Amino acid sequence: MPEPALRDPAWRGRLFWALASLALLWPTLVLTEFKPWILLEPDALKPAWNFISAFFPPRSDPEFLLLLARETWRTVAMATAGMSLALLLALPLSLLSVRVLSLSALTGRMALLPAILRQLVRWTLMVLRSVPELVWALVFVRVVGLGPTSGVLAIALTYGGMLGKVYADILESSDAHASSSLMRNGAGRLQTFFYALLPQNAAELTSYTVYRWECAIRSSAVLGFVGAGGLGQLMDSSMKMFNGAEVASILLVFMALVWLADRISAALRKILA
Repeated sequence: MPEPALRDPAWRGRLFWALASLALLWPTLVLTEFKPWILLEPDALKPAWNFISAFFPPRSDPEFLLLLARETWRTVAMATAGMSLALLLALPLSLLSVRVLSLSALTGRMALLPAILRQLVRWTLMVLRSVPELVWALVFVRVVGLGPTSGVLAIALTYGGMLGKVYADILESSDAHASSSLMRNGAGRLQTFFYALLPQNAAELTSYTVYRWECAIRSSAVLGFVGAGGLGQLMDSSMKMFNGAEVASILLVFMALVWLADRISAALRKILA
């Protein structure tokens, strides 16, 4: 019986790639002026400690909790409405950009007109997701004024591009045998989607959608800092007043919302499994 190797036989390769990664990472750290040791300086520790110590105990009086509940509901409503509009935008665009639903592609190369349309749709999705929701919110705040409407529209456009891109990738990577068989036997694109592509990808599509809803809740908080309302606007005012107790309560609500989204995602995956 051969004796076990005392050294990792691949240690040279691991050492090389570790040093290469460090060599590539170091210029980026220098360029971004990454200096974490500044956090340990006395001038930085004292104000940070004073602010963090103000987190305890979190504010829990009935008046603030009522305000917190109202803004939480507004934040969830903003995220849900934005995701609903994003789905209405993403679903048709993703179906138009999927090659497996192209009739002309069944015979080999896709026809010129469908190929151009598919590429234009993919460029549209790229443009939508390239612009951050914060930029869209700044645009819509000037158009429709302050309030949740600008946040809903910002989430709808950015997340519509994200959902459409990922939905298309998921559908493209699925087994095309069932979909091509249905289309060769006269089924339409929507029939093929509902009877072939959707059943085998429902769990993955649902999981990603719920995850994006969770991200939309966090995004709606950021959008509140530019006047879109909700928990973000409440946190902005609390931060400006250096009220750590209110900030702590708001952060606890965010943790609860993320936990709720995670539980919903797990339950839906279990149902669809």
